[in-house]
Amino acid sequence: MSAQLERLIQALQLQPGVGPRAATRIAYYLLDQRREEAKQLGQVLCEAMDKIKLCQCCRNYSDEERCEICKNPKRFESGQLCVVESPSDVAAIEQSNHYFGRYFVLHGHLSPIDGVGAAELGLQQLDQIFATGTIKELILATNPTIEGDATATFIANLAAKYKIPEVTKIASGVPLGGAVDTIDPKTLISSLMNRRPLSASGSVV
Repeated sequence: MSAQLERLIQALQLQPGVGPRAATRIAYYLLDQRREEAKQLGQVLCEAMDKIKLCQCCRNYSDEERCEICKNPKRFESGQLCVVESPSDVAAIEQSNHYFGRYFVLHGHLSPIDGVGAAELGLQQLDQIFATGTIKELILATNPTIEGDATATFIANLAAKYKIPEVTKIASGVPLGGAVDTIDPKTLISSLMNRRPLSASGSVV
């Protein structure tokens, strides 16, 4: 096998859910039928990796220092801040058209065994947002996993010292062990609308 072809197959396997067989099929398909499109894809990928950065305000992906959501003053009017684990969660919630506040993206969850702590999740920046006194409702939309719940509890405890009027967690319509960005829009809307108060101890009121 060509060394370049082998490198291509190995690179394709870096994608989620793509094993050796699938990677080989994709590689041959691109070489046989989609060479120009593959070149365009490669160019777009390189540009995206170079130009997409984290929004300075919310840590969502953005082409500029501040994302489109954070540049919109109307997003600040409600005083709502929704904390999510990943940028794909933001996309899912935005598609629901039932939330119009701000976001904060953790890019993960607390996982000491993997070396992921408060610093890696940007919680110092989140603490600074709490300190501004502009948050009227903190919505915790972490995934319903052990790690996600632990992260939500940690953040609720962090928010407690600022006496934020409401601290809520999205309802249990999201299946246990699931991810916010994988559930259907109807369930997500229900989970957002039926969110429950969350105490600093992590118990849902």
